[in-house]
Amino acid sequence: MTEERELRRSLSWVQGAAMTAGAVLGGGILVLPALTAEEAGPASLLSWMLMSLLVLPIALTMGRLASAVPDSGGVVSFARRAFGDRAAYLLGWTMLGSIPIGVPVMALTGAHYVGSLFSLSHTGTTVLAGALILCALLLNARGIELAGWVQVVVIVIIALMLMIAAGGAAPLVERESFEPFLPHGWASVGLAAVTIFFCFCGWEMIVPLAEEFRNPSRDIPLSLMTAALLIIVLYLSIVAVTVGTGSYGGTGGLAPLSLLMEKAFGSAAGAVTGALALFITFSSVHTNIAGFSRMIYAQAREGELPGWLAKLHPAHRSPIAALYGCGAVFGGVLLYYGTAEPSLAWLVKWPSAIFIFSYIVVMAAALRLLPAKSGGRVWAGLSLVLCLAIYAFSGWAAGFPLVLAAAGALFAFLRRKPASMKSAAGAERSSAPGKSPR
Repeated sequence: MTEERELRRSLSWVQGAAMTAGAVLGGGILVLPALTAEEAGPASLLSWMLMSLLVLPIALTMGRLASAVPDSGGVVSFARRAFGDRAAYLLGWTMLGSIPIGVPVMALTGAHYVGSLFSLSHTGTTVLAGALILCALLLNARGIELAGWVQVVVIVIIALMLMIAAGGAAPLVERESFEPFLPHGWASVGLAAVTIFFCFCGWEMIVPLAEEFRNPSRDIPLSLMTAALLIIVLYLSIVAVTVGTGSYGGTGGLAPLSLLMEKAFGSAAGAVTGALALFITFSSVHTNIAGFSRMIYAQAREGELPGWLAKLHPAHRSPIAALYGCGAVFGGVLLYYGTAEPSLAWLVKWPSAIFIFSYIVVMAAALRLLPAKSGGRVWAGLSLVLCLAIYAFSGWAAGFPLVLAAAGALFAFLRRKPASMKSAAGAERSSAPGKSPR
C-alpha cells in the first residue's frame, strides 16, 4: 500500500474567503487607525481609501495566478513557472526565513495587546502567544475542512464585534473632528499610506491552499475578492469613527479601540476588546500556519527540502510533518523571546520586508504568466509599481530577503560541490590506465 501524497480537496469559497480575511485582518486594526490619525490627522482617511483601492489589483492578480497555477507551493510555484527552478529555490529560501519569526510575531502582537489590558507579565504574554499558536497547529493537523469552518465562525464574530463598535460610536461622530482636515500636509498622507500597507498583507497565504479547493479556478478569485471587500468595509468603518470621535492622540496607541468598544459595550469594554484581540490574532495565526505548512510540504515534495517534511496525516491528509516542524521552530523563537526579551518592533520588520519582496516577485511573474490580451497584466504592472515603492521605504530590512537568497545560493553551491567532486573522482578512477577492477 503506497503512502498518500495528495492533499484533500474540501475547501469551499466561503471557507477560503474566511481564511483569506484571517490572514489579512491582523493586529494592525487594533492600533493603526489611531496611529495613522495621529500622523496625518483626519486626512488619514484618504490614506486608508487610497490603499483600499490599490490593494484590489494585488488581490485580483493573486487570484488569477492561483487559478492558473493551483499548486501548494504558492508564490514559489509562480516563480518556478515564470523564471525557472533556480528563482523558485531562492524565493523559497527567503519565504522560509519569514516563517520562524512571522507567526510568533503575529501571536505576540495580539498577546501584548491583551496583556496591556489585563496587566499580564512578559512571561504571561509569551505563554498566551504560545497557546494561540498551539491551538492553530492542532486545528490545522485535523485537516483543512475543519480549520476552514472554524475560521468562518471566527471571522463572523470579528466582523460583528467591529461593526457593533463602529455603530455604537457613530452617533458620537462630530463635524469638528474633521477640522482641520490636513494639519500635517500632503506628505503625511503618503507616509501614513506606507504604514497602512502592512494591514493589507497576507493575500499570498491563501495561495498555498489551492490544491485543497474543490474548484480552484472559480473559488480562489471569489475568495480573494470577497475577503478584500469585507476587509475594506471593516477598516474604513473603524477608521471613520476613530477620526470622527477624536479617539486618538495622547492615549498611548492602545486605548483608542477600547474607547470605541466602551461606547458600544459599556463597562464590559475591556473584556470585549481583549476577546476581539484574541480572535483577530488567532485568525491571522491560523491562516498563516496553514499557508506556511503547505509551502514547506510542496518544497519537500519537489525535493528542495528533506523528504520527510512531505509526509501527510494518514486520516486527515494534512501536512503533519511540516506542521510539527513549524511548531518546533515557533517554540524556539518564543523561548528566545521569553528569555532574551528583544524588541517586538524590531522583529516585525524582518517578515514584513520578505512579504513585500515576495509580492514583487509574484507581480513580475504575473507579467509573464497571465495572457497578454487580458487585463491581468495591467493590474499586475500597477501592483508591481506599488510594491516597489513600498519596498523602497523598508529601510535596512529591505536587505534581509537578499541576504536569505544569497544564503540559499551558497547552500546550493556547497551541496552541489561535493557531488561534482565525487563524480569527477569516479570518472578519474575509471579512466586511469592499468587499473582494472578485481
